[in-house]
Amino acid sequence: MNAITGFEKLEVGYDVPAVPGMDEKDIQTPCLVLDLDALERNIKKMGDYAKAHGMRHRVHGKMHKSVDVAKLQERLGRAVGVCCQKVSEAEVFARGGIKDVLVSNQVRDPAKIKRLAQLPKLGARTLVCVDDIDNVAELSAAAAEAGTTLEVFIEIDCGAGRCGVTTTEAVVEIAKAVDAAPGLKFTGIQAYQGAMQHLDTYEARQEKLDVAIAMVKDAVAGLKGVGLEPELVSGGGTGSYYFESNSGVYNELQCGSYAFMDADYGRILDKDGNRIDQGEWENAFFILTQVMSHAKADKAICDAGLKAQSVDSGLPFIFGRSDVEYVKCSDEHGVIADPDGVLKVGEKLKLVPGHCDPTANVHDWYVGVRNGKVETVWPVSARGKAY
Repeated sequence: MNAITGFEKLEVGYDVPAVPGMDEKDIQTPCLVLDLDALERNIKKMGDYAKAHGMRHRVHGKMHKSVDVAKLQERLGRAVGVCCQKVSEAEVFARGGIKDVLVSNQVRDPAKIKRLAQLPKLGARTLVCVDDIDNVAELSAAAAEAGTTLEVFIEIDCGAGRCGVTTTEAVVEIAKAVDAAPGLKFTGIQAYQGAMQHLDTYEARQEKLDVAIAMVKDAVAGLKGVGLEPELVSGGGTGSYYFESNSGVYNELQCGSYAFMDADYGRILDKDGNRIDQGEWENAFFILTQVMSHAKADKAICDAGLKAQSVDSGLPFIFGRSDVEYVKCSDEHGVIADPDGVLKVGEKLKLVPGHCDPTANVHDWYVGVRNGKVETVWPVSARGKAY
């Protein structure tokens, strides 16, 4: 099922990189390609895991920025909704029909708070994170003016060192203020430990999560002590979900990258010491690129450079190849070491980017491929929604 109709009015190579029904070999490069079989297997696998462990799974919309992918995660993986990082991003998902939207961030600008308070009118349960008691009054006033209800997570800094309070006393103080504020509902705790998601070993990640879980358990006990037992305790990512789901205190996961799998996540190790992209999850997300020059005998130049990807987490690797290596990039060029001269001009390669989230955000379209054919073309719905 395609997110838009009227593909006959779109020009391949200008408006879109491909249209449904095209052969995979004819897709214009560079562009984002999704292996639909692998994507669906990843989504089903996480959905089955969450169900087996009695967990809700709220997927990270910031990872793919796609209403269509989020709906696939709801349909195949029983996802309950999405996390977003910005109000405008949340609006895209709410307008697209997602009915449970968490802004897993703080919202302090008055104009953004006003827009946030309007989201429930789109039919979406709307939640937001708070780590400052002054924010409670701001949110309450906007919700009262809009005639809506905003649900609130108190965010705990459980190791990421970014937003969030660090003491149970602060959690309880803010929760009591929320509970007493018109237009607000205290719903629970946001406790996502982002800093440890990419630590190489399972044991290193577990050590960090043990600290986080202890903090969360103490906060939950403090809340229960004042009659404010949280409905939801939310957190967990692709590198840690097994810890949160067996903690006895979390009941909602927030995994994102598992669905696509990038190079940086893929290199981390599971409990048996294996890379997680070699068994636990499959690579489903690629930058399709094409060799455009081989004037130098030992190197090929492709058309996917800095403007086609984010390299904050390192360079991409070439999927399924060990004889050639992506070694350098500039704005519009990628340099591929090809010591044996095996690549040909016009040859297409699939790159696994270092970091899927910001890579997705520099493209307009996903091209979904199955059995050598373009099956679907989806817009990157929330691209550029950073405010």
